[in-house]
Amino acid sequence: MEKRPEAFSATVLFTTVVVFSIAASPSSANLSFNFYAASCPPAEFMVRNTVRSASSVDPTVPGKLLRLLFHDCFVEGCDASVLLQGNGTERDDPANTSLGGFSVIDSSKRVLEIFCPGTVSCADIVALAARDAVEMAGGPAIQIPTGRRDGMVSAASNVRPNIADTIFSVDDMKKLFSSKGLSLDDLVTLSGAHTIGAAHCSAFNHRFQENSNGNLTLIDTSLNSTYAGELMKQCPARGSPSVTVNNDPETSFMFDNQYYRNLLAHKGLFQSDSVLLDDNRTQKQVVDFANDQVGFFESWGQSFLKLTSIDVKTGDEGEIRRSCSTTNE
Repeated sequence: MEKRPEAFSATVLFTTVVVFSIAASPSSANLSFNFYAASCPPAEFMVRNTVRSASSVDPTVPGKLLRLLFHDCFVEGCDASVLLQGNGTERDDPANTSLGGFSVIDSSKRVLEIFCPGTVSCADIVALAARDAVEMAGGPAIQIPTGRRDGMVSAASNVRPNIADTIFSVDDMKKLFSSKGLSLDDLVTLSGAHTIGAAHCSAFNHRFQENSNGNLTLIDTSLNSTYAGELMKQCPARGSPSVTVNNDPETSFMFDNQYYRNLLAHKGLFQSDSVLLDDNRTQKQVVDFANDQVGFFESWGQSFLKLTSIDVKTGDEGEIRRSCSTTNE
């Protein structure tokens, strides 16, 4: 029988302060709040300041940092394995070639290495930067425990089996999330990350087909026809593969509950978004979040803590990299 995990308590800050507790996974038992209080007191401030500066110059940064966290934690756990460069690493997989935010992580690491050399892990920087990115975009301010260590394994072959595809059904996503210790509620909550960020046309072009005249037509009837028309204009048949579309067409750079409102209007960009409204197991939560941003933010805080605790390495596991793109060996 699995040992009952300890509870993390955290504070989510929005209009009022809401305090809640969540159950931590056994692998996160050695994480703690204010882990760097003695060894590097300004660690979290330095990361936050770097994220703030980058986001003020480029409003797409928060979405990139949040996506980077997901792709890190779902493959090998939250251990910064996605940052490692080299032939056959995770970054070589097509699912990761469009990832961004690396420069923000590297900038944070350079500053930290000056003030606290060999102390703050890249894994913690990725988690903290994503946490701060959400807040910078208008989302809840939450506390997360730190103490993650950096992994030493990064293989492209591990990516596809562990990353959700935009054509996934609820069952497909439920199976994947469950394998990471995340519930169906977590799935719906964390899908709210799509309230910011952008995607290439290839991520949703299967919802259309090219006719004999070389024009796209809508074949996915779950998509709002007007919205579909806008997407086809932005992503014409045989258009540039570099074109990106905002995940949320309404408040593209704001972390809010608009994603769920979009789903109710049948304006989910991905098929994997739209199915959340169509499935009886997830529909109620979508409706609830569409009508209650505070409730979404509270759930986000809990699910985000679970996300950032997936298969973490602590204690003597892994290492503290000197550079986030290479192991120390």
